[in-house]
Amino acid sequence: MMRFGGFAVGFAALGLGCGTSPAPADPAAALHESAIVIDGHSDTTPWFQDPEWDFTELHEDGHQDLPRMHAGGLDAQFWSIYLPDTPGDGRAVKLALARIDAVHELVRRHPEEIGLATTAADVRRIVGEGRMASLMGLEGGHMIEDDLSILRTYHALGVRYMTLTHSFHTNWADSSGTSEVPEPVHDGLTPFGEDVVREMNRLGMLVDISHVADATFWDTLAVTRAPVIASHSSVRSVADHPRNLTDDMLRALGENGGVAMLNFYPGYIDPRAVEPLREFMLEIRPEISALYESLADDPIARRRAVSALFRQARAERELPRAPLEVLLDHFDRAIAVAGPDHVGLGADWDGVPSMPEGLEDVSQLPTLTRGLLARGHSEEVVRKVLGENLLRVLASAETVSQRDNVKRDGLSKF
Repeated sequence: MMRFGGFAVGFAALGLGCGTSPAPADPAAALHESAIVIDGHSDTTPWFQDPEWDFTELHEDGHQDLPRMHAGGLDAQFWSIYLPDTPGDGRAVKLALARIDAVHELVRRHPEEIGLATTAADVRRIVGEGRMASLMGLEGGHMIEDDLSILRTYHALGVRYMTLTHSFHTNWADSSGTSEVPEPVHDGLTPFGEDVVREMNRLGMLVDISHVADATFWDTLAVTRAPVIASHSSVRSVADHPRNLTDDMLRALGENGGVAMLNFYPGYIDPRAVEPLREFMLEIRPEISALYESLADDPIARRRAVSALFRQARAERELPRAPLEVLLDHFDRAIAVAGPDHVGLGADWDGVPSMPEGLEDVSQLPTLTRGLLARGHSEEVVRKVLGENLLRVLASAETVSQRDNVKRDGLSKF
């Protein structure tokens, strides 16, 4: 199956970091080409709202655009619908709806190349047609503004996962934080938070436990009736960061039937980079906060300004990067502890200031496949990690939803 004309052709045409095109007999190239490759988290989404930025053009900056997705053989992407803390009645909803609309508009403008997916079957169909499958994940429960009807509206618009918190607490769930760990407020989920999880199960929306506090993770697993995901989290026993999952969490996630989609950010995965990148983010945070405040109602100008800020920061200093081997250590550990059916990809494209060596952007994803095979993982396991595990979990959530809705409608006797 030649998707997007094949990633080998894409590499040769774009000249993106792979040297010569892989030979047709190359097992890693053949596996990557034939697999359905899905990533769980990208923050490229705000650019879709910028009329001067074209997703279908090759860009020198950032991690992701359609030509580089073609080159990297990435078939399906969950686009993050992310907003910072946005207090005010209805404000978060208004801004989130605008971002969701931008994803729909991207698909509308490029129907020959992109399709909107809301089910596992949609992903398989769209990829089989040679198109890129777009999915959406809401990154932060604050955007439902404590209202289950808003959650249902997001689902109706195509959102298929929600991260229960971002780097700050909601009114019903505690967060892990990012650069700093906030003091717990709820000790996990409140009763309303449990209702949120139950309603997500009923809808068939994946519950995402990336960014949540440890107590929130355990409360979520106690409540959920469907497998959960970590859309972009890595392994704490390899790199000690509160955004990562402990071995106990990985085992529990495997027992739940869920999937840990591993983050690529050096500040989360490389013990040598965690503290320098944490200090960098703390240093630059006041400037970012000022931009968010001054450009609160202009997401296009805000995205341009924040991007320029990071570009300037990278020009002034060399940010730590992780060797590819460190990322592979996370995959090895997650596969060993959670199990090969419970690991996937959640790179955090365009949401972090640096990526590992050899994976500087999405065009270089075949390097990961080659690395996993070199570490001794079978082709079957690698195919699962690249996308089949996430498709299974998405289908499982759909099955739980169908069962719950049959019972709710009083039809269980049939």
